[in-house]
Amino acid sequence: MKKYIKMIAASIMLTGMIGLAACSSGDSGEASPPPSEAAPSPAAATAPATAAASPAASEAAPSGSPGASAAPTAASSPAPGGDANTAAQLQELLELAKQGKAPGIPFAAHTDLIDDVKKTWGEPDKEEGAGKGIYATYSVRHAVIGFNKGSLIFDVRSSAAELRQLTLQQIEDALGKPDDTKTSGNDSIYIYKAGTQYQLKFVIPKSKGKVDHISVFSEQDSINNMAG
Repeated sequence: MKKYIKMIAASIMLTGMIGLAACSSGDSGEASPPPSEAAPSPAAATAPATAAASPAASEAAPSGSPGASAAPTAASSPAPGGDANTAAQLQELLELAKQGKAPGIPFAAHTDLIDDVKKTWGEPDKEEGAGKGIYATYSVRHAVIGFNKGSLIFDVRSSAAELRQLTLQQIEDALGKPDDTKTSGNDSIYIYKAGTQYQLKFVIPKSKGKVDHISVFSEQDSINNMAG
């Protein structure tokens, strides 16, 4: 009988030990975190710090920003030395003067007659003597034609609006210093040689500072007036 009781007690103790072992195993499983909750790796933990330390990409100037367009291009910079169009205009005046002509007037000094002018333009607004010649004024044409007693034109003058905007500084910038300078009353006359036959004159009133009119002048023909 004692032997039987000892066997029952041993069986109970063995069952208790197995239960304790099972509890211990269960507690260990609950203590381990699931894979999804695992601590981040060292590389992942340092990634945000690396990104924050590299702001260059986000701070780069976008296209069209003031930083990108601050430096002007050569094409947008103003050209030095004044207005290129004015210089070209003055060079054209000098080339026309070498043919005895002024812009907008189809008649030339030294080669055409006042009769040619009257046939084309009609009678002048007025005609008056000046010096050794006669001058015909065509107001609408902004032109005055000087001719000698043989009817040969020796002076072609124009007071067109675009000429009346010119200054001495612009003239000298384009054509250099004049070959001669004269005065007549309040007017200063700046004279440039236009080939061997002609002179290109710019008449500038001292009170105005801009051209009043230009003159394409053939001095030889102003003398040859067939005076009798």
